[in-house]
Amino acid sequence: MTAETLPASPEIARDAGWRDIAAVIGARVGARLQKIASVIRPLAWVLMALALVFWIVGVSLGWSELTLAAVIVALTLILCALFLIGRTEYDVTLDLARTRVVVGERAVGALTLSNPGSRAILPSRVVLPVGGGRGEFGIQRLSPGEKAEELFAIPTQHRGVVKVGPVSVVRGDPFGLFERAHRRDDPVDLFVHPQTVLFDGQSLGFLRDLEGLPAADLSRDDVSFHALNEYQPGDDLRHVHWRSTARTGVMMVRQYEETRRSHFVIGLSRSSGDYATSQDFELGISVAGSVGLRAIRDSQRVDVRVQGRELRAGTGKQFLDSLAAVEPSKPREGGLSDLSGVIAATAPLASVVVLVCGTKVSNEDLRLACARLPYGARVIVVVADTTVDMPALRQIGEAAVVSVGALQQIPLALQKVLA
Repeated sequence: MTAETLPASPEIARDAGWRDIAAVIGARVGARLQKIASVIRPLAWVLMALALVFWIVGVSLGWSELTLAAVIVALTLILCALFLIGRTEYDVTLDLARTRVVVGERAVGALTLSNPGSRAILPSRVVLPVGGGRGEFGIQRLSPGEKAEELFAIPTQHRGVVKVGPVSVVRGDPFGLFERAHRRDDPVDLFVHPQTVLFDGQSLGFLRDLEGLPAADLSRDDVSFHALNEYQPGDDLRHVHWRSTARTGVMMVRQYEETRRSHFVIGLSRSSGDYATSQDFELGISVAGSVGLRAIRDSQRVDVRVQGRELRAGTGKQFLDSLAAVEPSKPREGGLSDLSGVIAATAPLASVVVLVCGTKVSNEDLRLACARLPYGARVIVVVADTTVDMPALRQIGEAAVVSVGALQQIPLALQKVLA
């Protein structure tokens, strides 16, 4: 029998069992002490330290004044701690009338608390976190079965996704020395959409699918017949037109006009280095939202790209939700030309590409970005510039570049591009 197979002695097994029991007890005691410490506010810790110092100094030096002060502080702490006693078992319901609003609109909601128990609940304070801030409501004593409802309105000056909740029921003392909080309900996401403008007129995209219009490019293999040409080495023999071959004595093959699917791509630069101001950045998001919603209304396939990821744009709601969460990126994460390279790699058959950027993108960078896009795609560049009074149109290579200074200028700007 080897040393490894020898059974452990009873003493070793007993010591291991005691160690396990001690570890469990220590973990439970630690968790309970942590829970107790969580209700003590910083001011209470300071008063406890002062009471201890006053008591030690008063007893050591025989100063009855300090000893009396220590007793008063200790009694104050004890009395304040008694305010934590009591139930806070509310049934909490957080209800937002709308979870999606546009910048500038108010989000209205209601907070309902009810007492489902058989005993009354003493007055409490309810804290409702809203984004980086929080709202507080004072709830009076609730009898068994009684309800309390608090209405609130959330201002939305900025686009984004605001987390509302979770609701916390707080019990504490008047001096703020102790505070016990119990979380209730789950948080709710409030989507603050960018402002957009609806416009009518000419479709923004090309219909280049089986039921659409053929492009001007010629192809050896497609569905829109164009003409007959003499056979060239490499042509597909399946497209030989045998009747014309028999009549002319020369092998003739069919030539087709290239057709493509209607694929609308929006490239929204979120690089902070591409925009002069934060207002320009928000205008760029509104431009992308307005153009994308129009393309979705035209029943086109819409893809939206920003630096680092693709935005969901299956429906208008998904698209606006995605835009609400877009934040500026660091210049090191890539600019407009890098975004164009990603579009070319992921959407090589795009029919229309709309790039949205700011005024800090130079003409050379615009030319490079447009050159990287898929060949044959129509390219429109929209520059967000809040300093311009009227849309300004110019050409950079094959791309139409238009500057807009306000949301209301978007329809006129696109009319100039499509004219």
